[in-house]
Amino acid sequence: MYLFALTLAAFAVQTDDFVIIGVLPAIAADLGVSTGAAGQLVTVFTLVYALAAPLSAALLGRLDRRTLLAGALILFCAANFVVPLVDSYPLLMALRVVAALAAATVLPAALALATHLAPEGATGRHLATVMAGMTGAIVLGVPAGTWVGAAFGWRATFVLGGALGALGLLALLTWLPRTTLDRPPSPRGLLTAPVLKVLAVTVAAVAGNLAFQTYLATFLAGLSGVTPAVLGVLLVVAGLAGIAGARLAGTVIDRIGAHRAFAAAAAVFALVMAVFAVVWSARPVPLWLTVPLLVVWSAAAWAVPPAIQALMLARAGQEHATAAMAVVSSTVYLGAAAGGAAGGLLVGMSPGAVPVFAAACALVAVGLSRT
Repeated sequence: MYLFALTLAAFAVQTDDFVIIGVLPAIAADLGVSTGAAGQLVTVFTLVYALAAPLSAALLGRLDRRTLLAGALILFCAANFVVPLVDSYPLLMALRVVAALAAATVLPAALALATHLAPEGATGRHLATVMAGMTGAIVLGVPAGTWVGAAFGWRATFVLGGALGALGLLALLTWLPRTTLDRPPSPRGLLTAPVLKVLAVTVAAVAGNLAFQTYLATFLAGLSGVTPAVLGVLLVVAGLAGIAGARLAGTVIDRIGAHRAFAAAAAVFALVMAVFAVVWSARPVPLWLTVPLLVVWSAAAWAVPPAIQALMLARAGQEHATAAMAVVSSTVYLGAAAGGAAGGLLVGMSPGAVPVFAAACALVAVGLSRT
């Protein structure tokens, strides 16, 4: 049950990162700011997380994991439960910073602890389970938050985030044993060529996927004439496929190893992107062809993160697990920023160029992982 507790904690903080996307217009109108300014609540959360995750791992590595996670979740819950009392944009931004600092502690620690407590031969499945919780946050948490915001007001969305965090806290206090690392994490242990190569692999793989995912709506509209209503259904289907892909990746990692699992997932991803690029020239493409491609893409795309996490753990060593998970998490955001920027440039030229870029990134990532 400790694995369920870690997964629920990851689900809560990951949901909080993206959940406000659906209520940004309401926040902007209520606080008297532009929608663009409201969107910076997401940007700042992401930036603070990326900067704070490695620092948190280095500074708090000596603490008992149960105490660390509980303290971070209490801070996370407080930052969300106070939101209904806030009526100004600067105060709301400050609370998002606090929530991001807590999330930067929770996610890397949860991933590292999942591997630390895993029985021999089950590391991949434990990693994939927690990653599936993060995937589920996008598939289930974000739509739920949007619905709550529409029904009860945007502040209720933050209350939902706090409630999820409280459930995660209760689960951790109930089922998670007190655990300390054998040795405190040292950033110096990550300054090796194998680890740096994994970080380069992470940037390339994430950049390719996020370039495509960010502009998925535009691509599908041009490819198959997908309407917003149909897109919502397709995103749920793709999200469920992503959860299945992440779970399957755990079993594959444990059977054939992190590197082979990553190479297989990235190769499937690149193949689907290549097919998307080819059929773009034959548009409009019927949905009976688009939907299976979308399902395979999502399953492969979400199989990549647990494989990268396992690859990093193998290169860095269990003694540096928390610091390694933190650094990889930060690198993911770097890759996401690069992918979003590249996708924005390419989609202006032709949406069909985006999957070409994504496939190339995946192949580069596979090549880097072999060196």
